[in-house]
Amino acid sequence: FTSSRCWIPKVSCFCLFLAFKMPAYHSSLQAPNSIGNMALLPINTKFKGPAPPGDGNNDIIDEAIYFFKANVFFKSYEIKSPADRVLIYLTLYISECLKKLQRCQSKVDGKKEMHSLAIANFTLPGDNGFPLNAMYQKPASKAEADSMRAYLTQLRQELGQRIIEAVFDPQTDKPSKWWMCFVKRKFMDKSLSAPGQ
Repeated sequence: FTSSRCWIPKVSCFCLFLAFKMPAYHSSLQAPNSIGNMALLPINTKFKGPAPPGDGNNDIIDEAIYFFKANVFFKSYEIKSPADRVLIYLTLYISECLKKLQRCQSKVDGKKEMHSLAIANFTLPGDNGFPLNAMYQKPASKAEADSMRAYLTQLRQELGQRIIEAVFDPQTDKPSKWWMCFVKRKFMDKSLSAPGQ
């Protein structure tokens, strides 16, 4: 693909629903290292964290945003690589972002919401409330838990910054309906937030 910021033609959500007939998209990325059983992937970002610096090519955040509108329809997902676990987490996190952004009246408001959401307390694999404990390895030590939290925070911060650019219509300074129509969709029928949030 060419860019996560410029995804697909503006077609109806009904047409996108037909995506369930196609196989889910998987990450094409690989990494020599991991945290838990998630790949420690390079990221093109200025946010600090344990991820190696990206080389300017498409990274896992580009993949997550680019594939979101197709993958979000799937109720199950076969993990084919450690990078897929990062893709799953980011897909679920995009859904959390959209819930927040639907209430924002401007891009400036959206940036504030994304910053707050990125650094808010969140569960890790092995914690009560983490939605995919069967698929993710619990940190083996406090040091690994700290590294995992730092990695996920770094991913959340960078994704939040990029999703703002994808979601907000520059002509209206409002969230695009072509993103907001996915707010109620739940990838794998899971959510990173507690019920009712």
